[in-house]
Amino acid sequence: MRTILNVIWLLLCGLWMALGYVVAGIICCILIITIPFGIASFRMANYALWPFGRSVVRKPEAGAMSMIGNIIWLLFAGIWLAIGHITTGIAMCITIIGIPLGIASFKMVPIALLPLGADIVPSDQVGPGGAAVSV
Repeated sequence: MRTILNVIWLLLCGLWMALGYVVAGIICCILIITIPFGIASFRMANYALWPFGRSVVRKPEAGAMSMIGNIIWLLFAGIWLAIGHITTGIAMCITIIGIPLGIASFKMVPIALLPLGADIVPSDQVGPGGAAVSV
């Protein structure tokens, strides 16, 4: 079922959302000081292409620099990518078949807003409370 949802997602909105993340990542990598944002953006582009079967887990050891970086990201790129996910989610939820895709798009809004200090892991590695579990 995950594969079917991922293929439908990829065709309807995943490719376009991933393209937005790639553009943001390229811009961040051109501006040398923002390379960590570019790396996070490329990681999120991969997640936007194939989201079903993966989850976002916050790193408990992420510190103040991660928070400052997230604020900078939020102001320059995060808000626009989050608006893209919200718009896509609403469009997907118009049809009954698209509701799972819309929900997946809404689940990506927090990572679009605050990407630093988060990991994308397979869903079977997420334990109770949303913490990552070592396998």
